[in-house]
Amino acid sequence: MSETTDPELPVKRRKATFRVPLIGLLAIFGLMICLAPTAFADVPGLWALYVIPLGLILFVVRTRTVATPHGLAVRTMFGHRELPWEALKGLSLTKRAKVRAVLTDDSTIPLPSVRTRHLPVLALVSGGRLEDPTGLVDDLITAPERKPTE
Repeated sequence: MSETTDPELPVKRRKATFRVPLIGLLAIFGLMICLAPTAFADVPGLWALYVIPLGLILFVVRTRTVATPHGLAVRTMFGHRELPWEALKGLSLTKRAKVRAVLTDDSTIPLPSVRTRHLPVLALVSGGRLEDPTGLVDDLITAPERKPTE
């Protein structure tokens, strides 16, 4: 009689997305409603005022930072850049609690919507490649993953 083993369960992939909350779209739509009387007045060309809210919608929907076990994906209004963990030298913090990625060539890239309070999450997703300055997730990173028992 041969024994068969169950295939290993896939490891849950860690992923974190940092973005502007989508509830901000509600305020932008309110701005569009408030602009309607002015934009459609008898003065030609005022409809171009709608470019401002449309740009804000594009900013809210598109701008984000996604952290995966492979690296960071930084998406801005008009660009996208993949940063593997090996290309990062570390992180830089600004006075306003914003976070920038420092690459191995000492250039910096701003990480949209990432703040200092998100550093433990970045450390957890990176699998220990980034150090958590708060020490909140150190035991989660160093703990061996347990296999489910039957």
